[in-house]
Amino acid sequence: MVDTITTLAGIATLVVAGLVAAAALLWVAARFSSGAAGLQSRLVGYLGSQSLWLAWLVALGATIGSLYYSEVANFEPCSLCWYQRIAMYPLLVVLAVGALTRDRFVARYALPLTIGGSILAVYNYLVQLFPGIEVACSRVSCSTIDVEAFGWLTMPLMSLVSFAAITAGVLYDRASYAGTGDAG
Repeated sequence: MVDTITTLAGIATLVVAGLVAAAALLWVAARFSSGAAGLQSRLVGYLGSQSLWLAWLVALGATIGSLYYSEVANFEPCSLCWYQRIAMYPLLVVLAVGALTRDRFVARYALPLTIGGSILAVYNYLVQLFPGIEVACSRVSCSTIDVEAFGWLTMPLMSLVSFAAITAGVLYDRASYAGTGDAG
């Protein structure tokens, strides 16, 4: 069962990573091409208020996944995993409230969590690659790999993709206000 969940989580992570990479490439291309800028503008208009709900779904999936691995599969989280959870779990509330109230300032509350979580995820992945750089880990070594899809996609990388996708959703929401003069 754990292997099946890990494979499904890996597939979902790769799909989301592809979408985030495409959005990032479009953002860069829009700086140099009017055609790409038009496409980006249409995408911002299309996603608009839905981008926070999409970001919330990513946060929900990441939260359920992390709880599955610790509470059902009985993998004890390392210190860095806990810190990433501390950044991820509040996003469920922040993004839901932001989406429900159409808070144009939700980026102010969400981005510090996604950026901090991303930094922790990158460091956690580096610790898995280079166990000698590990510092401040508890009983469970932060270099331990309990979850791995496709032989290389570990939990910190899944976490990083989740934080990147949430960041993209928040930025698309913010961009939807830019056209109305309400970006704040």
